[in-house]
Amino acid sequence: MKLLLGLAALLAVLTVVTLWRSNAREAATEAEYPPVGQFVAVTNPRGGDPIQVHCVDEGPRDAPAVVLIHGASGNVHDWTFDMIERLSDRYRVLAFDRPGLGYTDMLGRNATAEEQAYVLVAASKALGAETPIVAGHSYGGSVALAWAVYHPDQISGLLVLAGASNPWEGGQGLYYTLLGNPVTGPIMAALISAWVPDDTVSDAIAGTFSPQSEPEGYEAHYGTGLILRRFSLLENARQRTRLLPQIQAMVPRYPDISVPTELLHGDADIVVPLAIHSEPLSRAIPDANLVVMEGVGHMPHHADPQAVEDAIDRLNAASGLR
Repeated sequence: MKLLLGLAALLAVLTVVTLWRSNAREAATEAEYPPVGQFVAVTNPRGGDPIQVHCVDEGPRDAPAVVLIHGASGNVHDWTFDMIERLSDRYRVLAFDRPGLGYTDMLGRNATAEEQAYVLVAASKALGAETPIVAGHSYGGSVALAWAVYHPDQISGLLVLAGASNPWEGGQGLYYTLLGNPVTGPIMAALISAWVPDDTVSDAIAGTFSPQSEPEGYEAHYGTGLILRRFSLLENARQRTRLLPQIQAMVPRYPDISVPTELLHGDADIVVPLAIHSEPLSRAIPDANLVVMEGVGHMPHHADPQAVEDAIDRLNAASGLR
């Protein structure tokens, strides 16, 4: 009996310390990396209170608009590292935090790619960019495809960067399965938020860039602690583990995408493999232009940002925006 009481007391202490440490680390991260853009309120597709969407909005207001959508575990800092600066001399660039990540509100649990597209379309319209070129990376590529599929009259061009676009075999792995589970997820999120060392996150980021190295200064700019907040850990896992059936629902509608489309994908990408995703996507979307980037991994917009600029310029010319 004494042993059980001792274990219970130890567990209680560990729980208190873990929650205290999680709160402290999250507060420190948000103090160091506050919102860098503005907020726009849009209707929640599930009802209830409006969604506050965080957006970085740069460039001439009368220029063609380009929307940038980050990938899994990401935030707008992936785009503010250098891509927005590259584009904002000739485009109006809007980079959004996806729902539940960065500083954009959650929609509720398990926001689908279609729901996220709805929110970002509404935010873009509220800011006066009604038919932008839409570019999405990785999971953001899925949201960009949902924008083109479900809102075809509110897009002028589509750019998918190493995007998840077609069905794949297997799941997301044990880590995301447990983190996305309603029982084990909150426990894991608290432990990760409190105790995972920065070096572990650094290694994960480096793995995402492989075989390239991350650009100098990227990790400090990105704000890795934003990834480790509990609500973002949970929502990111829920979104990832539930993406496959959403992709399966969109695949039959890809041939209906009629806007100019560019696909950029590295042939060394082991996170979202080229052969499973962009190659069949290029055959499904009429006249899609697939650029295979030799030796490039999962971060094409950092490995060769000029290729991304060139693709957006081609979309701009093909769409007739200017």
